[in-house]
Amino acid sequence: MSEPALYLKQNVAIEPLYNQWYAWYYLITPATAPLYVANHHVKIMQSFVANPAIHVAALKNPALAGGPYINYGVERVPEIKQLLERTLKEQESSIRFAQAVAELDKLLATANGHSLEELYRKVPDILQGYVELTYDLNNRASPRFFEALLYGSPHYKENAQSLSLRLLKGDARPYVFSTPRLDSDQDTLHVRLPFRHEAIDQLFAMRRTPGPIGPVREALGLSAQQGELLSTFFTEQPPRPAQKYEGDGVRLRYFGHACVLIETRDVSILTDPVISYDVPSDLPRYTHADLPERIDYALITHGHADHLMFETLVQLRQRIGTVVVPAAAGGALADPSLKRMLRKLGFKNVVALGEMDSLPLPEGELIGLPFIGEHADLNIQSKIAHMVRLKGRSMLMAADSNAIEPRLYDHVHAMVGDIDVLFLGMESEGGPLSWLYGPLMPTPLPRKMDQSRRLNGSNAERGTEIVRRLKPKHVHIYAMGREPWLGHIMAMGYHENAPQLIEARKLMAYCAEQGITTSMPLGQAEMFF
Repeated sequence: MSEPALYLKQNVAIEPLYNQWYAWYYLITPATAPLYVANHHVKIMQSFVANPAIHVAALKNPALAGGPYINYGVERVPEIKQLLERTLKEQESSIRFAQAVAELDKLLATANGHSLEELYRKVPDILQGYVELTYDLNNRASPRFFEALLYGSPHYKENAQSLSLRLLKGDARPYVFSTPRLDSDQDTLHVRLPFRHEAIDQLFAMRRTPGPIGPVREALGLSAQQGELLSTFFTEQPPRPAQKYEGDGVRLRYFGHACVLIETRDVSILTDPVISYDVPSDLPRYTHADLPERIDYALITHGHADHLMFETLVQLRQRIGTVVVPAAAGGALADPSLKRMLRKLGFKNVVALGEMDSLPLPEGELIGLPFIGEHADLNIQSKIAHMVRLKGRSMLMAADSNAIEPRLYDHVHAMVGDIDVLFLGMESEGGPLSWLYGPLMPTPLPRKMDQSRRLNGSNAERGTEIVRRLKPKHVHIYAMGREPWLGHIMAMGYHENAPQLIEARKLMAYCAEQGITTSMPLGQAEMFF
């Protein structure tokens, strides 16, 4: 008897994991993953095992929700200890790699402007052949990593990648970057497959195209017990039909945070994909069921986890035609290549767009514009704002741009003209440098320096400068992390008088005074041009 054709439920959530920690950009690239394992994960687990009560007490304070505290009770200490011991064993070469990077930094600190040739033989053995030693024009020495070689080496630990699948009953999920996922969670299916595996595409294609469970179960390599849990993730109920836009103009649908679907009759473009699951909620939203069958272009503005989210991208991989990422030189520890990484993860068509580069679209083009700020003054090139021109309309997805240098936008305007629609993030506070980049730094910054270098976007004053200089007809404030389905990666905890919201409202008031249409969408919104 043949199996029935079933659909994957719309509330099945996937969490891509690396060594059981929620995976993001720096946990994939082989030069940076070891540093986060050694300098972040191991230290947090050691702290929890030594004194779990500190973690439990800290997380009773909502202000510490995004801090380095494991979100489990003291009864989970044996499991964390087991994961710690396994990490120290299985990731031993990663820990040695991280130690070698620190040794290399000390070695290069001795460089005095003379030739670096003699230092090559002093490079730690585990790094030899994987780095080039270079000076900048001020004679400061630094390494350049050969990323292509590292991806082909044992340092790219694809066997540390896995997937966690479960049914969500609501939006709430605990913060993920300080707490590993444990195998003992009864309602969770752990699948030991690399992210590039075609079985993942086969599974998520069943959100819209029904099929038998057996072939998927076999492709995922599941046991009989795991297969029973997998069967609970399927239903005979089809999703609501997606409505392909067939109008004459341009339709924009706000899916939450920085995710906007831009459509004409001939092309579909999804920016910084972060999609809600279909769960009970009082907040209206678009979900996976509202996406078109084919997403022609997925645009990534930068590598931060709320803009480059593997959780969403892996689910949509089989529906995306081209992923457009910002170009970077690659090889810098803090700025590895997004293009190389995504291609390694199974995305077949990835285009890297540089500043003022363009890509033709049906009845339009995509132009990469400079994106300044939000990266704590680090020299990170892999960030770009996307200007989409379609049917004579121009829409700028500026992400978390911070107008530190307002005259930049005079030069941009001189080249591209007025903007019809501006989407601008205004998370004007931002975390300190160490919150995101700390594990990459050989020497911690003094607290005052660290606090002065923020991962922030524009405030009202700087947002006003962008509006004044680009002359948009419509301004929409987005990428604020207010949607509840981002709580597991952002832990924003806004209240009505939060500084970020106050600044956003000031910019909206300025726009209203100038006769500019303005909004700060939440959950979902639809616009036509």
